[in-house]
Amino acid sequence: MTAILLETARLRLRRFTPDDVDRLVELDSDPEVMRYITYGVPTPRATYQDVILPRWFAIYEATPLLGYWAAEDRASGEFLGWFHLRPDRFDADEQELGYRLARPTWGRGLATEGAAAVLVHAFTHVGAAKVSARTLAGNFASQRVMQKCGLAFEKDFVYPDDVIAGRAEHERAAVKYSITRPAWQARSA
Repeated sequence: MTAILLETARLRLRRFTPDDVDRLVELDSDPEVMRYITYGVPTPRATYQDVILPRWFAIYEATPLLGYWAAEDRASGEFLGWFHLRPDRFDADEQELGYRLARPTWGRGLATEGAAAVLVHAFTHVGAAKVSARTLAGNFASQRVMQKCGLAFEKDFVYPDDVIAGRAEHERAAVKYSITRPAWQARSA
């Protein structure tokens, strides 16, 4: 039985298993899904098998309340993408929210629904003091999800460690949004 983290009106978030590799490869094979991540370059199957999934499984073991979760349609069980809550890569005292959904799900409010549920989990079960989210500066749809969930713009920055070959540094210009526990509590009251 796969461990379910949470359910919303339309989504079920569960832990990934090795059987999900084909779903992940298919998700990342859509150039539009990967547009603001790798400029459309798909993630190779071997990368998921040998690097990404083992890292995600290690997060489950080290921090059971954190990790990456497959997002499924509650009614059909269809794989829609994923959400994550993980230790922030840049700010040790924060948790980082992230999401990646298949293009057919866009514009239906699923990213906002899932991200809002992950925030509830972060502040009520994990005990996070602050949750942040980042995206490339041009990804306005992702920024809108962050805003709808109550995250506020914190700063502009340039990703320091993931410059893609052949891309100018300015193309990795990004934004950080965040929300603290007191701000989330006030918004939820």
